[in-house]
Amino acid sequence: MIHPAAIVSPEALIGSDVKIGPYAVIEGSAVIGDGCEIGPGVVISSYARLGRNVVVRPGAVVGGDPQDLHFDRSIHSTAHIGDRTVLGEHSTVHRSTQAGGKTCVGEGCFIMASGHVAHDCTVESNVVIAQGAMLGGHVSVGAGAFIGGGAGVHQFVRIGRLAIMQGNSTVTQNLPPFCISAAVNLLMGLNVIGMRRAGFSAATRNSVKSAFDLVFRSGLNFQQALETASGSLWPSEAEEFFTFLRNPGKRGVCGMLRRSRDRSSSRTDGR
Repeated sequence: MIHPAAIVSPEALIGSDVKIGPYAVIEGSAVIGDGCEIGPGVVISSYARLGRNVVVRPGAVVGGDPQDLHFDRSIHSTAHIGDRTVLGEHSTVHRSTQAGGKTCVGEGCFIMASGHVAHDCTVESNVVIAQGAMLGGHVSVGAGAFIGGGAGVHQFVRIGRLAIMQGNSTVTQNLPPFCISAAVNLLMGLNVIGMRRAGFSAATRNSVKSAFDLVFRSGLNFQQALETASGSLWPSEAEEFFTFLRNPGKRGVCGMLRRSRDRSSSRTDGR
């Protein structure tokens, strides 16, 4: 199942039932799991580790060196791709900048054409990164999140579970779980449809909405809202939302867009 025009290192570990297309390059000690499909012109570096049934479409590069001017190419680091993940045409996943470190893309993800996952990112399961979207270094993305086409994520930003970034939007601050962002660092509401599809009950969805409203729509400042929340018992999903907000890190948290009667806009920062 290896095309005669492919270049495959004898040191690479290739599983069973693997298809490798013409002009693909499998370098050094790369690991490719059972049932993978490697398209034409793909480069799988020595530092790539692919699980089972991964599909890598034409022109993608997996495990390449990070785009870091201070990177020491002599170190050993890796890029891991989970089972059943699809890497679209000309997408890139770079290896870690840290000795022994790894960039991780979880199971069942879909990185569309020209999507980019930079060094030291952690992308959990079932994440979709749409065409042309970009993750900077050290970004973490929670399970089931959706990164819209052309979106940009600043380095060290965290994106919570089932969050959505609208197409061509940007976040330089952390995006809480279950939330929808647009423009630059602005929250537009909750991913109610995503929560429903994920099996959240109506009661659970309402509790997350109550948590969101307490923080972003109650008129309390950020700290007051979190202190109020700590005085009550919340379902685990709402606690997940609050826990994320209690750990804003250096990047802070995206703020809610608010519109005044004169149509001017302001934002309430979640810091």
